[in-house]
Amino acid sequence: MTSLIFENVSLQYPIYNAQSMSLRSKIVQLGTGGKVSKRASGVITVQALDDVSFELKDGDAVGITGHNGAGKTTLLRAMAGIYNPISGNICRSGRVTTIIEIGAGLDDELSGYENIYRMGMLLGANYSEMDSRIESIGEFTELGAFLELPVHTYSSGMKMRLMFAVSTSVKPEILLIDEMFGTGDVAFQLRAQKRMEEMISEAKIFVFASHSEELIKRFCNRRFVLSHGKLVEAIL
Repeated sequence: MTSLIFENVSLQYPIYNAQSMSLRSKIVQLGTGGKVSKRASGVITVQALDDVSFELKDGDAVGITGHNGAGKTTLLRAMAGIYNPISGNICRSGRVTTIIEIGAGLDDELSGYENIYRMGMLLGANYSEMDSRIESIGEFTELGAFLELPVHTYSSGMKMRLMFAVSTSVKPEILLIDEMFGTGDVAFQLRAQKRMEEMISEAKIFVFASHSEELIKRFCNRRFVLSHGKLVEAIL
């Protein structure tokens, strides 16, 4: 059974250049981020998650809302295992696929084909898995012979097609998405949204950080609200 459990999870990170920040920037950070404190060493720390607990199981589709800097992306990264908590426990059962920062591992000097294998393996797939998907990924990108060329020859739109195609090629059990419904030209957006909807329907657990009430109501059956590192479940 697929599950994702947070037990009293807290996570913080240091801001080493805070002493050189302007007073205005510090005030903005205090107003829009997690709890800000100062260590004895003088290093400023942000309490991104503060004693967060919840349990997700098969069939849960969760929308995460909150103001900019509330900790939504940090929460997703902690769910994925990218960030480790300073206290508490995170238990995962199931394969995690993330669409948080698409293109992780993209190397401009490598060809499109080489990057497909590279990025796919960083997402947790093995070589043979990516080998079996190489044709379908190529078809989705519509990049044709450009896949044989170094990525530094691509336009930004071509890079986006490649990164999105790879990021959505790994079939998820736990799918984590950070506001990814508006990328590329109009035609590609339609194809991308259809592919995302297919992934969402196939995932056993779906978590979506977004500012869009429409999309959250459309795809989710639960809602979490984050504010200054604290999480509460709200009525959808």
